[in-house]
Amino acid sequence: MKNETLLFADAAVESLEINKTLPAKFKRMLKKKKLQEKVADKNVAIKMHLGGGIGYTTISPVFVRILVQSVKDAGAKSVFIIDGKNPEEGIPRGYTSEVLGCQLLSCFGHSGNYYRPEPIGYKSLDEALLSGEAMDCDFFIDLSHVKGHGTCGFGGALKNIAMGVIPPETRSKIHHLEGGLTIDRDKCVYCLKCFKSCPNEAIWKDDEKKEITFFFHNCTYCQHCVMVCPEKAITMEDRKFEEFSRGMALVTSAFLKKFKPQDLLFINFLTNITIYCDCWEFSTPSLVPDIGILMGDDIAAIDTASLDMIKTEDLLPKGLPKGRKLLDVDGHLFEKIHGKDPYLMINYLSKYYDCNPEYKILEMK
Repeated sequence: MKNETLLFADAAVESLEINKTLPAKFKRMLKKKKLQEKVADKNVAIKMHLGGGIGYTTISPVFVRILVQSVKDAGAKSVFIIDGKNPEEGIPRGYTSEVLGCQLLSCFGHSGNYYRPEPIGYKSLDEALLSGEAMDCDFFIDLSHVKGHGTCGFGGALKNIAMGVIPPETRSKIHHLEGGLTIDRDKCVYCLKCFKSCPNEAIWKDDEKKEITFFFHNCTYCQHCVMVCPEKAITMEDRKFEEFSRGMALVTSAFLKKFKPQDLLFINFLTNITIYCDCWEFSTPSLVPDIGILMGDDIAAIDTASLDMIKTEDLLPKGLPKGRKLLDVDGHLFEKIHGKDPYLMINYLSKYYDCNPEYKILEMK
């Protein structure tokens, strides 16, 4: 399989002219992609994350509107935006049909129950319920905002599908694959030394039940809790974020196989790159300066390129919460933050789906 050539628009502005800015470059990217040959007379779904709460670092409506208009101009029969939640949650961030120029729909229809079961057969993930609205479209655009993620290292094109086109029932099955630390409740005396020693708020306490639980989204597997426990009640098993990553790859593969490769387009925004996912209902400062936009036809290539462009040396002073420090491990910036290899789920996907992490870059001017 030949290396994918990804289009790239740099966020840097060469001169103070409108046509040198990122939205103008984005328009040229879409024109370069020859959308008319791809979407003419087709029903086009754009999958994005609408964010929540008072979060403000999702993709700007300016870019979404440009994409929608470009798809319309290319002769699409219809275009609509889907997300797994109630579209009204996007209103505070300007995601409305009036602003974006198309309908916004729940992935699962008005009833919330419009999905199709797909067998997976991996541990607790026996099957995945896939978005009916997404499955009905003729052409699927994966519009993703790249950011960090506590459980799998980062979120991009792959995660936007794996966690975005499934309902809570399937999401719960994937999260059941998390783990790695266990507690023997017969030994635990609820001294809370583990709770107090955890640097990442990955241990929650229940004073009423006198129990602690692990929140693996925040866990970096530093094992401070294991070392500090006087009763040896906490033990380390295999680091199971690998199983979580494999589960996401399997769901993504099952979904993508429902489409012909020519009916897929991936767009990754490397702007406002924050430590955690947009599903947290607030935003934090950017980890690194804005990088730009990537566009291509291969999901493994675009997510790999996105990660490669995010450099440890570019970490901004206010990017991490106060008191949070990088882990002393080799690997990507996200691995130094979350303790998890962000490339792992891409590697898994390459085993289950015909995609290639190798790429070339064509920069748009």
